[in-house]
Amino acid sequence: MNLTDPFRCADGDKLREECGVFGAIGAPDAAAITALGLHALQHRGQEAAGIVSFDGTEFFVRRGLGHVAENFSGQEAIAALPGMMAAGHVRYSTTGGAGLRNVQPLYADLAAGGFAVAHNGNISNAATLRAELVSRGAIFQSTSDTEVIIHLVATSRYPTLVDRLIDALRLVEGAFALVVMTPEGMIACRDPLGIRPLVMGRVGDATLFASESVAFDVVGAEFIREIEPGEMIEVGFDGNVRTLRPFGQHRPRPCVFEHVYFSRPDSVFAGRSVYEARKAIGSQLALESPVDADLVVPVPDSGVPAAIGFAHTSGIPFELGIIRSHYVGRTFIQPSEGARHTGVRRKHNANRALVAGKRIVLIDDSIVRGTTSMKIVEMMRDAGAAEVHFRVASPPTAHSCFYGVDTPERSKLLAARMEVEPMRDFIKADTLAFVSLDGLYRAVAGVDRDNAAPQFCDACFSGDYPTSLTDLARATNVDAQLSFPVGKVA
Repeated sequence: MNLTDPFRCADGDKLREECGVFGAIGAPDAAAITALGLHALQHRGQEAAGIVSFDGTEFFVRRGLGHVAENFSGQEAIAALPGMMAAGHVRYSTTGGAGLRNVQPLYADLAAGGFAVAHNGNISNAATLRAELVSRGAIFQSTSDTEVIIHLVATSRYPTLVDRLIDALRLVEGAFALVVMTPEGMIACRDPLGIRPLVMGRVGDATLFASESVAFDVVGAEFIREIEPGEMIEVGFDGNVRTLRPFGQHRPRPCVFEHVYFSRPDSVFAGRSVYEARKAIGSQLALESPVDADLVVPVPDSGVPAAIGFAHTSGIPFELGIIRSHYVGRTFIQPSEGARHTGVRRKHNANRALVAGKRIVLIDDSIVRGTTSMKIVEMMRDAGAAEVHFRVASPPTAHSCFYGVDTPERSKLLAARMEVEPMRDFIKADTLAFVSLDGLYRAVAGVDRDNAAPQFCDACFSGDYPTSLTDLARATNVDAQLSFPVGKVA
C-alpha cells in the first residue's frame, strides 16, 4: 500500500494481489530455494522482487525492479546471499508506490539486532499509526505500510523481538501474512482472521513458508499445513518449532477471491484444491444461469477451470475460442485507457474458424471496470459469433478491497455504478449473469453464506468488511462514500 495516496489504486481491469512471500530456514542453499519459490509466486507480483539472507552473523539484502528471473537467475546473485535462512517477496505497487525504497523484504538494524520482514496484505490503520510514530520522532524511509510494523517493533518496550512483534501486531488492523527474520530465526504469522494466505512446508531439514502451496511443489518440498488465522510460528536454527496464538480466537475470514482468481489453480487454499473449487463455481454458474448455446469459451487463462465446470454441467462443448499470447504483459499495467484497449487485442485473439456462426458462452472470473469484457465481446462478434453470452464466476464486484488487493476506487467499479442489465448493455453482450454469493459459497464451502465454515471475507462483493477501516474513516465521510457500516473484528 502507498501511504501517500492510500485509497487510489492502479488503473487496471483485473483485481490483483499486491504481494507474495516465501521463507526458508535450515537450508544450506536458502536463497536459491527462496528464489525458486518466488518464481512460482510470480503471478502475485510482477513489478519487483527481493531476498534477504542471514549467515548467522550478517544480513544480506538484494532487491530489484522487475521479475524474479531478472534479479535472481544468475549464480552471482545467489552467491551474494549466503546463509541458511532467507526470505523473499514479489510485489505489485499501487499508484505512486513503485521504486526500490518500497521493495521488500524491508530490513532494519534494531537495538535488538537485524530485523527483516516480508508482508502480504494491507494495514488499514497504517496512515494513522504512521502519523503517531512521526509525531514521536520516527523517520520513515518508504511509503509502505509494512514499515509501520518495523517502527512499532523498534519502539516496543518488550525484551525479546518475538514479544515486540506481538506487541506491534496487536496495534495494527487489517490483513497480514508475514515472514520475519531475526538473529534468532524465522517467524511466520497470519492475521487473526486469516484474510491473506500463508502455508508451511518442509524439504530435508529446512522449514519453509509461502503464500501458496504451489511454491513447495516447485522446490520439491512437502506441504505440511496452512498457518492458522492468528497463529505465529517461531523456528530456530536448531530446527525447533514453537507455535504461539497471541491474538485470541476469532472466526476465520480468508479471502474468497483466492479461490476465484488470485491463487494458482494448482494450489490448495482453505483446505480445498483451487482448481476443483473453480470448476465447482463454473458448475454452480451453469445451474443458476443456463443458456442455449453452441460453445463454452473461457477467457484465458483464469476463466478456464470455471468454463470446464460450466461445460460439464450444461452439456455444452468446451472449446478454446480465444487464444492467449503468453508473451504480452498483463493489460492492467498499461499506462492509459487507449493502451489498455490495445493490450486486450495483443493479449487475446479470437479463434475465428471455431467461433464464426456459433452461439458463444464466454466464462470469465470477474468484471471490474468492464472495459476488458467489452473488448472481448467485441472481438468475438468481429470473429463472426452469432451470439455472445457472458457468464461470470464471481458475484458483481461492487466494493473496493482494503486488505492487500489492488482495486480501483469504488466509483470506477462497474457493479458499483450499474445493475446487471445496464452492465450487459455496457459490455454489449446478448446476456450477462454472475454466480450468486450463496452459489459461490456452495461451490467453495458446500453451504450457503450464512452457514459457511469458515466464513470468507467477501467484502468486495457484499460490502461486509470484517475489520475496522480507521484510515478510510478518517479520510472520508464513510456514510456518504460507502453503502455499508464499517465493522470491527468479530
